[in-house]
Amino acid sequence: MRVATGLRLLFGFILLSMIVVTSWASWAQPVWQWGGLTHAPDNAWTIATLFDAYYGFITFFVWLAYKEQRLLPRLGWLIAILLLGNMAMSTYVLLQLRKLRTGEPFAQLLTARNA
Repeated sequence: MRVATGLRLLFGFILLSMIVVTSWASWAQPVWQWGGLTHAPDNAWTIATLFDAYYGFITFFVWLAYKEQRLLPRLGWLIAILLLGNMAMSTYVLLQLRKLRTGEPFAQLLTARNA
């Protein structure tokens, strides 16, 4: 399977499942009536938000997996992202920014692969 096909399948699945989970949560309770984690109907939006957050983590990891060519750093960062979320993702970006030399375009940070 080509990489582009795999990415189309992954992000197509994410899009469709987010439409389903958001529709389900909207059906269970309108978003403007969400009251937190304390009431039974409110757990629908909590679940939808968790789907959204973890799909964001997966999206970020796809970019990270492109940049990191070795398996061990990929696995370490995946575990960190799944456990720490945006804290791990911010740390990764800060480390990549530190590698960016003065005068290098920002595109270098986004597209250059790590050895």
